[in-house]
Amino acid sequence: MKIGFIGLGNMGAPMAANLIKAGHDVTGFDVAGVTVEGAAKAGSAAEAASGQDAVITMLPNGEILRTVYAEIVPAGAKGSVFIDCSTVDVDSARAAHEMAAAYGLLSVDAPVSGGVGGAAAGTLTFMAGGSDEAFSRAAPLFEIMGKKAVHCGAAGAGQSAKICNNMLLGISMIGACEAFALAEKLGLSAQSLFDVVSTSSGSCWSVNTYCPVPGVGPQSPADNGYKPGFAAELMLKDLKLSQQAAESVSAMTPMGARATELYDQFVAGEGKGRDFSAMIEELK
Repeated sequence: MKIGFIGLGNMGAPMAANLIKAGHDVTGFDVAGVTVEGAAKAGSAAEAASGQDAVITMLPNGEILRTVYAEIVPAGAKGSVFIDCSTVDVDSARAAHEMAAAYGLLSVDAPVSGGVGGAAAGTLTFMAGGSDEAFSRAAPLFEIMGKKAVHCGAAGAGQSAKICNNMLLGISMIGACEAFALAEKLGLSAQSLFDVVSTSSGSCWSVNTYCPVPGVGPQSPADNGYKPGFAAELMLKDLKLSQQAAESVSAMTPMGARATELYDQFVAGEGKGRDFSAMIEELK
């Protein structure tokens, strides 16, 4: 399959590399001039999208997504599928679908979970929104870049799922950090708390898989000086998207709002450039 890949950053580059390893013909473009071994280099986003069977984007925010789609959809080949793997606001995702549809193109919003490690290992989870036909066309590529793809519904549903998932993750990580910080002050070892929580009612991904304390549980950014991983500023971005979405539908998310406030303070202080689990150091 001929694939255009636009946005070759920390996530996009390894995703594109896995497609190349699987034998696909990839043409890449990144505004920073980043290249991926084995991919043809395009001079513009429109060039990367031109004549392709599929076009994948991995971009920083909704405003950039809208700008890039305005450039690339007129260059899209008839019958091609456009797959956006960025994490953006739901309105921008739906706007991208509308632009693609105006040119007769299939489209999927498919944000990912799994971080840089998952992108490199090809173990990402894709949360997809779009028509059945579009999802079916994109599914073989999801199978290469990830371990699971869930068709969540119509246009924008993928972004909705990602925002809800990451709001819960942000809340649960703060809870995990508070629990381990309290345990330390109570004289309880982190290993003892992990052994209890990981097998009882407090069990959650933030503890079992991504424990915020070094030397406890599976290897995590805590064991590498809190180098991301998933950067605190990215968690803040996703929490802000969750609150924007909640406001747009008059949903009550008081824990999400408080988590946003805490991560805002953390990033403004010592958290920028650190993993989001480093929040524990703010609580000690």
